[in-house]
Amino acid sequence: MVTLTIAQDPAADRVLSQDPFALVVGMLLDQQFPMERAFAGPAKVLERFGTLDPAALAAAEPESFADLCATPPAVHRYGRSMAGRIQELAVVVRDQYDGDASAIWRDVATGAELVRRVRALPGFGEQKARIFTALLGKQLGVRPEGWEQACGAYAEAGSFRSVADVVDPESLQKVRDFKKAAKAAAKAGS
Repeated sequence: MVTLTIAQDPAADRVLSQDPFALVVGMLLDQQFPMERAFAGPAKVLERFGTLDPAALAAAEPESFADLCATPPAVHRYGRSMAGRIQELAVVVRDQYDGDASAIWRDVATGAELVRRVRALPGFGEQKARIFTALLGKQLGVRPEGWEQACGAYAEAGSFRSVADVVDPESLQKVRDFKKAAKAAAKAGS
């Protein structure tokens, strides 16, 4: 088993490493929120709700689940709305993948198909799908034919563009620096 270090917290990273649904939820939460805190979110849900089973999460009473996600420290900056997204994601994994998030990427034939499957998940746009596919390829060895082309620049070896490249505190800082520079360049160009 690969031990991920995205959350930079041993307990949260253990949850990400052991539970494929936790990893998908962490990626879902990775927007408008510090990356390591987003990927610590699944461990908070597990601690507070008692399980990360997609069927149980999908069936949770929405208001109570939103309260659980919004309780400080919240699972996300927008804890209540993200609670709804987590539940939407849980429904898809329950109904389309028989409750097994790893079925999203297991036995997929091509990188393009994997990006398409991830892109179809609630809360995943094209860029997030490519980043998640790169994470699977770079850190978990999920490398269907053409995965690098499907991910584009996110698959580049030695790059520090995204969560796919975070393996320790130093690489996390390099990813932060890359994102900060990209944001400054975009701002200067507009």
